[in-house]
Amino acid sequence: MKEYIASFHTHFSAMMSGKKLDAAGIRYSLEPVPRSLSSSCGTCIHFYADTWKEEWMDKDCDSIYEVISEADKAPEYRKLISFS
Repeated sequence: MKEYIASFHTHFSAMMSGKKLDAAGIRYSLEPVPRSLSSSCGTCIHFYADTWKEEWMDKDCDSIYEVISEADKAPEYRKLISFS
């Protein structure tokens, strides 16, 4: 299972994407965007899945990042796609 962050242009879009993830049975949480990333609305979705699907994201999704975590290190974020 991989870990992802999706950033959005609007808080509403993040909430709508959360509903789509919920319907798909994907575990997620709405969170503040990590400081090392930028986003217009400041809200991101942190989720876990084998792979991400564009259909889970609302039309105002900004970017999808894969979270790279190693023990005793701060997480790193690898941008997979930017929709803007």
